[in-house]
Amino acid sequence: MKLHVAPKTTDQLIPTPIVHQTAFWGRVHRRLGFGTDAFDVAFRPAAHSEAAAPPAAEHGDFLVVRSPLSDEADYAYVPFGPEIEPDADSVGTFLERLSRELRPLLGSRCAFIRWDLPWTSVHARDREDDASRDAWQGPPPTHLRELRMNFGTLDHNLWKAPRDLLPPDTVLIDVDGTEDELLARMHHKTRYNIRLSQRRGVVVQEGTLADLPAWYELYVETMRRNLIEPLPIAHFRTMLEERAEGSASPVVTRMLLARHEGRLLAGMLLALAPSRATYLYGASTRTHRDLMASYAMQWAAIRLAKAHGCKDYDLFGAAPGNGNAHPLSGVHRFKIGFGGRLVHREGCWDFPYDETTYKGWRGMEEAHVLRRAIGRD
Repeated sequence: MKLHVAPKTTDQLIPTPIVHQTAFWGRVHRRLGFGTDAFDVAFRPAAHSEAAAPPAAEHGDFLVVRSPLSDEADYAYVPFGPEIEPDADSVGTFLERLSRELRPLLGSRCAFIRWDLPWTSVHARDREDDASRDAWQGPPPTHLRELRMNFGTLDHNLWKAPRDLLPPDTVLIDVDGTEDELLARMHHKTRYNIRLSQRRGVVVQEGTLADLPAWYELYVETMRRNLIEPLPIAHFRTMLEERAEGSASPVVTRMLLARHEGRLLAGMLLALAPSRATYLYGASTRTHRDLMASYAMQWAAIRLAKAHGCKDYDLFGAAPGNGNAHPLSGVHRFKIGFGGRLVHREGCWDFPYDETTYKGWRGMEEAHVLRRAIGRD
């Protein structure tokens, strides 16, 4: 395996359907006070045999967001990157090699790097030809995932993070086709609820910065209902203001608001990259569920994605399968009804550079995850 990494400016990040790997995402996070870096990567896989011709080199890049751990240390986070995807047998060795190559480029303050991988889970790849793949409820236990990820590595030092920062499982909708064709791909109950919302007078419109306080109030209500700490309003204002104009990978964001007789029932922030729309943040009221405002809002988002020229729409989060025990099972049924396909990503993986700092941080993160699981955080 041959691999080369070189720094570049974040504004040079190449266009991608993954909004989290764009110059836009870099600019937003710089404005919010985070450090950002970008790197080119060239990768040539090893030939499978001596007689085989050398495989062609692959080229790509990725964004790194730096977050502080203390006055002396920080960590590097790669949101949904890199996009270069090794074959299933080389995932761990590739990730280890890339982490080791980055160490001198990230500096002595960096205690660890966290890869939030966009790659299809190797365990999901195992089931691509399996008749039971639709019944899959997620990857195996963490210790087995770590054993497989570290197979063939030099340091055996890749660790599954205590939590996934971006959703590893999602529903991706193909928005090619006419509106009638898109509706025909949906579950019949989803089509019915979209039309029901229209008959009952739900109206979806694009919001402006002036609408942000009202949406944010609904967002805070939604987060508290789900025992999630809300982000500050400045985060969303920055996302709506920034465009990354003049960069290689600009992104447009839109706020969609669903109302009934003037009352705000649901809203979302939608990111529109060149070929993919992504449902980033959403909020809805617990009341008036009979008006089906969330169905109207998602249908409006699909139509907007199509009008923007996107090829697909990422609904950004679902359960790994159809089981009722998963906390996202209700969200899963709602989203899969729009006719998309399930995507299973690898999730977050850590490679420590400073073992002591990493273990201390990991312990605090595991405690936070446990408190949330028992409803005390």
